[in-house]
Amino acid sequence: MNIEMVSHERIYQYIRKDKLKGGEIYKHLRHKLKHRKRPVSGKYEVIKNKVSIEKRPDVINNKDRFGNWEINRIAGKHNKGAIVTIVERKTAMIMIRKLKNGKNADSLADTVIDMLLPYRNSVKSITSDNGTEFARHERIAKKLHIDFYFAHPYSSWERGLSEYSNKLISVCP
Repeated sequence: MNIEMVSHERIYQYIRKDKLKGGEIYKHLRHKLKHRKRPVSGKYEVIKNKVSIEKRPDVINNKDRFGNWEINRIAGKHNKGAIVTIVERKTAMIMIRKLKNGKNADSLADTVIDMLLPYRNSVKSITSDNGTEFARHERIAKKLHIDFYFAHPYSSWERGLSEYSNKLISVCP
C-alpha cells in the first residue's frame, strides 16, 4: 500500500493560497490563520530592571493571599485599540479598561495606576509578560508600593489565569 503523506504546513500553504484567491476555507479553521506572527520592524525597547518570576515568593505562587495580580494587554483587530486586563490570582477577579494609546508604555502605566490606586491597600504584586508596553513597570511599582515580576519570555503558562481570561474575552464580539 503506497500512501502519500502531506505535512500540516503544506495544508496551511494551500489554505493561504485559497484565501488570496478569494476562497473561504480559512473561515472554517479554529484560529482563522492567526497563529503565524509576522516579523515586526521598528525600534525594540528594552525593559530595564526586570525582576524575574523566579524571585516571586511562594505566597504568590501558591495563591495563598489576596492581592497578587496578573496583567496583560489585548490588542484590537488590526492593532487598532487595546485593552488592559488585570486578574487577581486567588479570586480570579478581573478588571478591564480600554487603553488610550494601545502599545504605549506610559499610557498603560497611567491606566494601571488609575485602575489600582483606589485598591492600593489590596495590591501586593503584579506579574506580566515581557511586552514593551510594561516598560514603565517601575513607575507602577513605586506609585502602588508593590513588587512587579516578569514571566520568562514565551512562557505564557506562567501567567495562566491571565492568558485564560484573555482567551475568554477575545471570543466576545
